[in-house]
Amino acid sequence: MIKLVDVNKRYKINEEKKHKDVINGINLEIDPGEFVIFIGKSGAGKSTLLKMITGEERSTSGEVWLEDIRVDKIKSEFLPYLRRKIGVIFQDFKLLSTRTVFENVSLAMEVAGVCKKEVAKKVPELLKQVGIADKAHYYPNELSGGEKQRVSIARALSHDPVLLIADEPTGNLDKTNTYEIMTLLLKINNLGTTVLLTTHDQEVVDKLRKRVITIKDGQISMDQEIGSYYI
Repeated sequence: MIKLVDVNKRYKINEEKKHKDVINGINLEIDPGEFVIFIGKSGAGKSTLLKMITGEERSTSGEVWLEDIRVDKIKSEFLPYLRRKIGVIFQDFKLLSTRTVFENVSLAMEVAGVCKKEVAKKVPELLKQVGIADKAHYYPNELSGGEKQRVSIARALSHDPVLLIADEPTGNLDKTNTYEIMTLLLKINNLGTTVLLTTHDQEVVDKLRKRVITIKDGQISMDQEIGSYYI
């Protein structure tokens, strides 16, 4: 499903050709349907690693695969095809404030070329799946943090991705909403979608009891089949 082979990422930091190595020789395999948690201190390389899987960043060297797609070599015109396989959830939701819940989700489908009839059918189904069917005509400023994240999840699922990436999705939520969002991600995973989660929340890691990969100084320092929070 996901395979990284000797992956490195180096950034140029000034005109004197000095560089910073962010990812150092990572080898990793993730099977279809896995739920994997990435932990590590800020700047350890977690987000860069995920961005290389989505094609947002290119590795300096090494191979990055998603299914049969060589992501690090993909041509720019094929990136939309890759992105349709991936849903992304962010800590700050990234909702359009001038559009309703329905419109925030439908826009992602319309951009992908889905016909209006299919959009009208699918968006209510997605909102029901994430538990906010009654909020379709609300605007983001009328929603709680947990509700906003549910909209974000519905939007991420709108093109039936094989991979869902959740980058600190509960960073702005209280404990109750954090638990509800984690429960929802588990349900999505149980339906067959691969989930990659980054978090700083030790309680989330301990409760989920899923595979945990610790990133330290751009390397995998620990890979636990059922992990606890160690850095």
